[in-house]
Amino acid sequence: MSAPQLHSFGLGVATTDVRQEIIEVYYPYLAIDPATDALLAIVRACGYTSGNQCITLTRAQLGALQSDPHITADSKLADVLDTVADSNQSIVATFIADDTSPTSIAEVYLKLQLLSHRLAKPHGLNLQGAFGVLRNIAWTNQGAITLEDLPARQLQARARGELIDVMSVDKFPKMTNYVVPAGVRIADTARVRLGAYVGEGTTVMHEGFINFNAGTEGTAMIEGRISAGVMIGEGSDLGGGCSTMGTLSGGGTAIIAVGRDCLIGANAGIGIALGDRCIVEAGLYVTGGTKVSLLDNENKLVELLKAKELSGRNDLLFRRNSQTGAVECKSNKTRIALNEELHSNN
Repeated sequence: MSAPQLHSFGLGVATTDVRQEIIEVYYPYLAIDPATDALLAIVRACGYTSGNQCITLTRAQLGALQSDPHITADSKLADVLDTVADSNQSIVATFIADDTSPTSIAEVYLKLQLLSHRLAKPHGLNLQGAFGVLRNIAWTNQGAITLEDLPARQLQARARGELIDVMSVDKFPKMTNYVVPAGVRIADTARVRLGAYVGEGTTVMHEGFINFNAGTEGTAMIEGRISAGVMIGEGSDLGGGCSTMGTLSGGGTAIIAVGRDCLIGANAGIGIALGDRCIVEAGLYVTGGTKVSLLDNENKLVELLKAKELSGRNDLLFRRNSQTGAVECKSNKTRIALNEELHSNN
């Protein structure tokens, strides 16, 4: 028997509600395109045959896997199994054969963690409908609790003289409770959702925000908002209070991206893609329908057009004329360079 052709696989620890339904999964072991003898051992142990499935492993299956020579040869997997084998939590094996729209919570959590582990990039996994699959959860100092179970858990805690601290109520948890990528600084971890792709060298300041299926290619300074689906290029700087318009904002299909070495000024924003080495001045929000005066090198009007016609072009400077209020665009002759000492995250 050969290992099945899989898109991805994860061995995880699942949280369940009082009805024993999975509400979230943490995957200490996960992989893209797995095809190993260790995977084959897991397939045999849990009886997986085909399709996208999440299978809860029994104690007997976990014990058998611990002694399997194919498992012991994979030191990381063996360590995970040794740690979870005697746990009273649900241990699950999630198999994704085809990268289709997820239909289970276990699938969604596996894909979100693949993104945050940098094993896949935004738009590289099918997350269509993921928001509707997930449940709204109370994220607390005692872990994930469903809103239906929360009142009883709060009463039980109070009876023990304890307090359940509810940090947020959301469908998405913060990334750092699952993944802390190497070489990043995140001033307020609550502002980076699981499923964010945070490139090495990125600094996210206190007001910075990165949504799921979005992120940074590498070194970047994020003091503004990166909406779902938006990718920021290496060396770019998002100023305080600025924002990028995600595809979810208006139900549209346009993919917003920012190229390399760009600057979006404080309280500015974009609803178009930026190429490399572009600047949007502070306070200016450029949407696809914004009327833009295109200027030549002598600041003479060349053409009046909509900003979407400039989407994705390199070396542009967007500014507002302080006398007329008109939005203008001309060639950008400067290059943004991030301070290496300030942005070193070693």
